[in-house]
Amino acid sequence: MARLLVVEDQNSLLLSLQKGLEEEGHTVLTAIGGSEAYLIAKREPLDAVILDLMLPDGSGLSTLRRLRDEGFVKPVLIVTARDSLEDRVIGLDSGADDYLVKPFAFAELLARLRALLRRNFTANETVLRYDNLEFDLLARTVKRGGEELELTRRQFELLEYLLRHKDEIVTREMPARDVWKAATATWTNVIEVQLNQLRKRIEREGWKPIVHTVRGEGYQLGDAP
Repeated sequence: MARLLVVEDQNSLLLSLQKGLEEEGHTVLTAIGGSEAYLIAKREPLDAVILDLMLPDGSGLSTLRRLRDEGFVKPVLIVTARDSLEDRVIGLDSGADDYLVKPFAFAELLARLRALLRRNFTANETVLRYDNLEFDLLARTVKRGGEELELTRRQFELLEYLLRHKDEIVTREMPARDVWKAATATWTNVIEVQLNQLRKRIEREGWKPIVHTVRGEGYQLGDAP
């Protein structure tokens, strides 16, 4: 999952966000001020930043602008009590990728964060690869061993999800939540069927298996666990 920086000076909210995000499987770094957040963002590999605007050592916007000016390209989600149209425009124009007004539902924050993480791939990441499998995100084609494979739309989505979580254990609940956008109790059996069908499409005699069942946990694309 993602490596996140949460910047928030309200300790109770900071701890709540950290706990909730870690329960979702993310690694969470925290900061209560802009200066601390800047230093963390400069030295740590991050996938996204959740940034409050009203910080004890100044506006989060100044930290955001400084990071953007120095080449920081990862997604930034502003969370703030400032809810005017002008505030939203200024935040987005300062380099934020999304803007969420307090108070907010944690489920909405997760949805916005997932959307930002899905969009965050650079030009050289338009092709995902593992072993002799190649997934062209722009052409929406999948090849393995040079052979183009026919997949359904759902199989494309599921394979992309597995490739983006390469070498991680993916539970059935994860694609239900992130790909199907559905209640896990309803869709986990469907996802298991789809995954087994996907395996048949992307595996051939003579090719090593790349999607593995991790008993009691889920599935993993990569080397055998």
